[in-house]
Amino acid sequence: MTTPPTANASAQPGHGARAHSFNAAAAQYAANRPSYPPALFDALEELTGRPFRGARVVDVGAGTGLATARLHERGADVIAVEPGAGMAAQFRRTLPGVPVVRGNGNALPLAGHSADLLAYAQAWHWTDPALAVPEALRVLRPGGALALWWNTDAPDVPWIADAGRRIDRHFADLNLAAEKRKFDPRFADPTGSLDFVHRVVRWSRRVPLDTHLANVGSHSAFLTDTEERAAAFFAEERRHLLSVFPDGLVEETYDVHLLLGTSPRT
Repeated sequence: MTTPPTANASAQPGHGARAHSFNAAAAQYAANRPSYPPALFDALEELTGRPFRGARVVDVGAGTGLATARLHERGADVIAVEPGAGMAAQFRRTLPGVPVVRGNGNALPLAGHSADLLAYAQAWHWTDPALAVPEALRVLRPGGALALWWNTDAPDVPWIADAGRRIDRHFADLNLAAEKRKFDPRFADPTGSLDFVHRVVRWSRRVPLDTHLANVGSHSAFLTDTEERAAAFFAEERRHLLSVFPDGLVEETYDVHLLLGTSPRT
């Protein structure tokens, strides 16, 4: 028998349930999550030493295609890999001309030495790096690159820091602060097989308050929260943010943390 959830943070589901939570919220994710700035893809071309145009790129954990679309626009030959049925369905509606296959980074459904770049946008932390790193090295061509990146809230912006503390208090039992270590190379590759370069790209977007709140609500911690707790949090959060942004337009500032590791050439 399944025990009904209680109205406290300790009832939060674990990592697996959070990983699957996006499928039921794929449309919300696609409509409200931020994309990625051109400067990120400029940095990728600089660090890999090759343009995207004509490169064979695999976007793993592609979700609704936010990163895939940017890679495709740059002229890359992109194939997407996505484990979730709901996210893959939304991807196909958004990018009908780009192939997407079901799979995950722990066991890629791809031939060996078939990709110039493997990209994980907001997705590497859902893998088991002990499995995903060897899989990446298997699929990459000699000299190919593994690129991991995350849009993260800029911690030095006062209103963002305040909002982060409110979220941490709401999910006290989840220790969300510890999860931010995910872009540390030691945690990204515990096998030590790759020597990562770390680059940070700052950017911002200005969005209506409703879009901002829907963006926050599309994160797995909130998707697996109880409806009552989440509703109470967002009602209070709306009040906080209207005191900072009385015109109802929120200036979101992000640091994109990019880790890039290159496979051996021989």
